[in-house]
Amino acid sequence: MMRRFEQFVYGILLVPRKKRLVLVLTLLAFILSVLMFPSKIVLAKMLPGKSTNTFSIYVDLPNGSSYVQTQNVNQCIVSILQKEKEITDIEVFNGMGSPLDYAGLVKGSSFKNGEHVSEIVVNLTDTHQREEKSYMMVHRLRGAIQRTCEPLVAQTSIKMVEQPAGPPTQAAIVVELYGENTERLSALAEEIKTILAKTSDLKDVDIMHDDIYPKLSLRIDHDKAARAKLSIERIHRLLYLGFEGMNVTYKNRSDSPTQIPLFLVFSDASKSLEKMSKEALSAKLASLVLMNDEGLSVPLSEVVRVEEVLSTPTILSKNLQKMVSIVAEADLVSQVYPLLQARSAIKEHFQARYDISGTHLFDLRLKDKQSGEIYDLVWDGEMKVTMDTFRDLGGAFIAALVLIFLLMVVYYKSFALSGIVLLGSFLSIIGVIVGHWIMDLFSHGTFFLTATSLIGFISLMGISSRNALLLIDFSQAMIAHGMAKKEAIAHASATRAKPIMLTAAAIILASTLLAADPIFGGLGVALIFGTIAAVVASLIVVPVLLDNTNSL
Repeated sequence: MMRRFEQFVYGILLVPRKKRLVLVLTLLAFILSVLMFPSKIVLAKMLPGKSTNTFSIYVDLPNGSSYVQTQNVNQCIVSILQKEKEITDIEVFNGMGSPLDYAGLVKGSSFKNGEHVSEIVVNLTDTHQREEKSYMMVHRLRGAIQRTCEPLVAQTSIKMVEQPAGPPTQAAIVVELYGENTERLSALAEEIKTILAKTSDLKDVDIMHDDIYPKLSLRIDHDKAARAKLSIERIHRLLYLGFEGMNVTYKNRSDSPTQIPLFLVFSDASKSLEKMSKEALSAKLASLVLMNDEGLSVPLSEVVRVEEVLSTPTILSKNLQKMVSIVAEADLVSQVYPLLQARSAIKEHFQARYDISGTHLFDLRLKDKQSGEIYDLVWDGEMKVTMDTFRDLGGAFIAALVLIFLLMVVYYKSFALSGIVLLGSFLSIIGVIVGHWIMDLFSHGTFFLTATSLIGFISLMGISSRNALLLIDFSQAMIAHGMAKKEAIAHASATRAKPIMLTAAAIILASTLLAADPIFGGLGVALIFGTIAAVVASLIVVPVLLDNTNSL
């Protein structure tokens, strides 16, 4: 077997046309593999989807919506979820967020407060006991829930939130819009939200800011209360009792170390209004009567007035600048490509009114052509983490290439041999990219080239360099003993093929467990297919390059 391989390599080295064919095929394979990125055959993403046993649903109604409206939307969502056999239980937190979890660390679920918000936590059967992955279930349910439940209240936003596989971010894509004019910021945010909503593969688009809406406020007339001989505390207590409920007394029990509060609350029909209006609220106050110190009954409408006021929105800022955030999720795709599509659409949409310039990476600066006002559009979220990670890993890869090259120059005193070692190592990228394409065929479009894939590629640099070093050193030893150059290279390739393949087999077998992992699958695939490509490059391409150089 070894003899046959030696003859095979020697036959290639003897014929210049065969050597050119090997180099041309290698170059063609490299170009085709790299073209898989712009052609979207292989997609890049920070981390793949993670199948977990839980996910959350954020429900955001327009500011000023009532508790009843929020509850109606919740019931609509729950009715759809209850039809799923893999869902074990559902927890609804109306008017608040759920207890803080991994996803809620940066999504701000703990800050949810108000009648117009809620969070639904969905628990599933164990991931090893069901065929459907959690992110596939989210993908399937998202459209049905949003189509059915969002129209119940206009401008309702329902977002499906999965537990992140890596560093938690506010969303897959976050657009931070900075400016000084609050009204213009809100208007620009609405336009950008519309563009993102029309971008393919982007879901759960929403604006993270409070709207200004009219509301009714109850103000106690202190002068009238004093003349009616009613204390402010008693008025407050009756208002809470009439609309919310309150502790009215305590009960003592021998088996309880503390007093047990008794909470009194009116029925829904008694504490709710027929319609939200100043007249209906005034009539409600007139029905609530409080007895003063002289035993006279005083309706609350005599000492409490109803006023129509505007809400006070939360002012969001970052780095001491006013900011509005627009968030969007990428549905089973890499967020890089929808971002590029949305960025082009934003530039095209605003170019008539604004002078647009780039600032940093994908960030944009919009300058109003009439007023001169400047607005900065900064991309954040998982997209920024992806770019930062790939930038850092790319820098590490370049540093590894430079260090290997310098080390080889010092060792061999030859730039040509050092370049061959470097090129043989770099060709493993063909296997890495093709391997991800093959795996994506079996996973139906959900396997991405991730940060762990790049870590595997960087790790292959040392292994691939070792293969080339074995061939060069053995060839030099054979030539020093008087063997012809072509024979020495062919003999070195055949002799070192066995240890190279045994090393490759050990790496491949050890990486099969990683390939099945949802997070480190990219690392395993990169090591498996990259090692295969490195072996082919070491035993066929490197001998051809060595034969073409005069430094051996």
